[in-house]
Amino acid sequence: MEMDVAALSTSTRIAVIGAGAMGSGIAHVAARAGHTVYLYDMNAEAVARGRDAIGKDLRFLVGKGKLAAAEAEAVLARVIGSSRIEDLADAGLLIEAIVENLEVKQKLFRQLEELAGPQAILATNTSSLSITAMAAVLARPERLAGMHFFNPAPRMALVEIVSGLATDPEVAGTLYDTAKAWGKTPVHASSTPGFIVNRVARPYYAEAQRVLAERAAAPATLDAVLREACGFPMGPFELMDLIGHDVNYAVTNSVFDAYHGDRRYTPSLIQRELVLAGRLGRKSGQGFYDYRDGAEKPAPAAEPAAAALPALVVHGRLGVAEPLVARLQQAGIAVERSAASAAEGGGELRIGTARLALSDGRTATRRAHEEGTPELVLFDLARDYASTPRLALARADQCSDSAWQAVVGTLQAAGIALSRVDDVAGLVALRTVCMLANEAADCVLQGIATAADIDTAMRNGTNYPEGPLAWADRLGTPFVARVLENLRAHYGEERYRLSPLIARRALTGATLH
Repeated sequence: MEMDVAALSTSTRIAVIGAGAMGSGIAHVAARAGHTVYLYDMNAEAVARGRDAIGKDLRFLVGKGKLAAAEAEAVLARVIGSSRIEDLADAGLLIEAIVENLEVKQKLFRQLEELAGPQAILATNTSSLSITAMAAVLARPERLAGMHFFNPAPRMALVEIVSGLATDPEVAGTLYDTAKAWGKTPVHASSTPGFIVNRVARPYYAEAQRVLAERAAAPATLDAVLREACGFPMGPFELMDLIGHDVNYAVTNSVFDAYHGDRRYTPSLIQRELVLAGRLGRKSGQGFYDYRDGAEKPAPAAEPAAAALPALVVHGRLGVAEPLVARLQQAGIAVERSAASAAEGGGELRIGTARLALSDGRTATRRAHEEGTPELVLFDLARDYASTPRLALARADQCSDSAWQAVVGTLQAAGIALSRVDDVAGLVALRTVCMLANEAADCVLQGIATAADIDTAMRNGTNYPEGPLAWADRLGTPFVARVLENLRAHYGEERYRLSPLIARRALTGATLH
């Protein structure tokens, strides 16, 4: 959405309603950008705490040498605390950051609309509620949009600019340019449950919990695979423990309900049990991990050392896993390429009697049965096979111990820690990345946001190492489609239905960008 608009000038006064962590963080951002900011809360003590929190954050920046002391004082002086809503009447932009309750927010915005001038912009920091519904009670619904910051607002770059059905594109454009002027990375989105980040991120938690429910591996192992092999900053279980299971489970339920029970967003029974038990993660002392005094975090599983075979044969091309061949060569393993390999698809390594291949979404057992090759071991996705410190492996039920040990020892010779997972479809990282891409592709198809904005949002809002659509393009849309189709065939569930956009692009090999 490109509009010939401009950011609000620093002479425009900003009002932030709600002096909690998010509200005070947004006020901090606006004040540092040069605006006079009203920090309002009905509770005067909350206003004082919010302003104190800004001061503490500014002093931290001064101590780190990132802000001059005089500038910190000037920023704090621009934050005017208030518990009288009438004080906000001359604000040009009013941002609410109060409780996530639609009726409460609607009541507030009716009050703000009467208070502020007709040209004032109203914005909500809601993370999941409908912008369209929020604006429906207003006389000027076109003046309301979402301006969703991420916590902590002073440090997180992303801001989702969310348009409801009535939002004036010029209003959305002004908020976009204003967020940019404030040093943020804005993206446009249409009002839909979860917007971009909270919707697209659902599979990161859901697939890990599904694999755990099948008892394929323990949380510490699954976290390590996604963190070390794929570069995610935190594994899904440690991240859910950090967010809080009450919060994460509530968001999942909210998205599930908002999409009328779409099975793709089905909440996890494992997480429900944690919530019912009061094991909410770090804040309660227990979640998937134990945070109580004296508790030790379990180590990820790794296969014991095994002997490497001195040589292997490459059949076909390994696609994104091709750098693994060079890595094995550098480790002193002799590599021979099959003479007919250039014409073959679906590459694999032959290590003794074993076949080693990248998962395609089928279980190793099914693939071994269908292809008539019992000595099959599958490896998981990694972002960079030339440097990954860890890989997940699964063996077919038909695979012998000697074939398994040959694969393990040979990969270990290249300095790779190997985590065995039970023979689950799509392993861990591959199914997760493909499902993230699938969700993102549906967002593009439904006009929620552009492919570029979705990838930007996921990199900046969740610190993913790569946008899911760019990742899918690198894997190739035909391969991603095949993985998802195999997952759906395996489970027989709507959860794994293929996005029509990926299905279409896969037919010609076109990218999602």
